[in-house]
Amino acid sequence: MKNLTPHTICAISTPSGSGGIAVVRVSGNEAFEICDKIFAFNQPEVKLADKPGYTVHFGNITDNKNRLIDEVLATVFRSPNSFTGEDVVEISCHGSLYIQQRILELLLKNGCTLAQPGEFTMRAFHNGKMDLSQAEAVADLIASTTAATHRMAVNQMRGGFSSELNKLRQKLLDFVSLVELELDFTEEDVEFADREQLKTLAVEIEEKISSLADSFRVGNVLKNGIPVALVGETNVGKSTLLNLLLNEEKAIVSDIHGTTRDSIEDVVDIEGIT
Repeated sequence: MKNLTPHTICAISTPSGSGGIAVVRVSGNEAFEICDKIFAFNQPEVKLADKPGYTVHFGNITDNKNRLIDEVLATVFRSPNSFTGEDVVEISCHGSLYIQQRILELLLKNGCTLAQPGEFTMRAFHNGKMDLSQAEAVADLIASTTAATHRMAVNQMRGGFSSELNKLRQKLLDFVSLVELELDFTEEDVEFADREQLKTLAVEIEEKISSLADSFRVGNVLKNGIPVALVGETNVGKSTLLNLLLNEEKAIVSDIHGTTRDSIEDVVDIEGIT
């Protein structure tokens, strides 16, 4: 099989900016070799390359002049038991912008390539760790802002949608097999496929496709929210209702007709729905 991911890549995996901690991820065939050039244990002879997967190690990140950059924790993941399916090292450092950039610079100088947006997930797909539906769910999970979008993304990432597609694919293969069997022996005037079975399969396939189409519409609503308009005559309680939904005095409430002349917009989360 052709190696689709020849380079070892690195990137800051936590949000941009400073904070308590930051994580720099390194993935690829040379992940351990490159990290060992900048990560040092208290015992110089000890190397990350010798450590088992799912282990965390305390050490120092130093530059080429042996100057301390930061005290960090390095987590080791061995292929294929990692997010990308490759050898992975995740360096947890203090969240200073300077420290993050220095660690990234050192990794790049020692042989890493800067990861493109989404490249870690792309490698996970190429290495069979997830299918396209699950890969898409990773972005949805990161972007989830409500309980509903979180549940939907988690279910899809764990293969819920993929399982439904596989069931549909199997039904289609069964249907095609039965039809091809009939076509192969049309001149023999022999029926191999039960007509009722074909009809049942066709109905099941149609129902499954309709169900998946409906789930897309529902999922789109959960992801993007539901636009709701409060419309009515003057002084019927639109502003009062809006304030009640938002739990704040967003609109002026008055007995005078036409107090609210401009449209007022806001976002509210009701039981996990935006």
